[in-house]
Amino acid sequence: MLIDILISACLVISGIFGLVGSFGLIKLPDPMMRLHAPTKATTLGVGGALIASMLYFYFVLGNFSFHELMITLFLFLTAPITGHFIAKTHLHLMHKPADLPPTGTERPWASYESDAERQRIEAEQATETPRA
Repeated sequence: MLIDILISACLVISGIFGLVGSFGLIKLPDPMMRLHAPTKATTLGVGGALIASMLYFYFVLGNFSFHELMITLFLFLTAPITGHFIAKTHLHLMHKPADLPPTGTERPWASYESDAERQRIEAEQATETPRA
């Protein structure tokens, strides 16, 4: 009885997260905002359904399922990374460095400057002679 309530709660919560993520994907105005909704909310939604499945197989059928555990771990590890890659791609395709807000330092945003580029700039600044 208690395990049925726990499994049902996991499924309902995962359904709510999935619905919120899907709604955010449709309704949010900006592509970066639309990316945030499914990567966060639906990851928790699918993860909740997989956890409910693991609980069902273990407590009701008596078998522990490593498949759901591995899928859940893979999902929780890869979805944020995939969202980050898509966001960086969007940033590079849609925005120029001058369009972004200032960083508060003399360095630009990290996605627009590689370490090799920073070393080259610092080497050039070190070799410049100050004008008197």
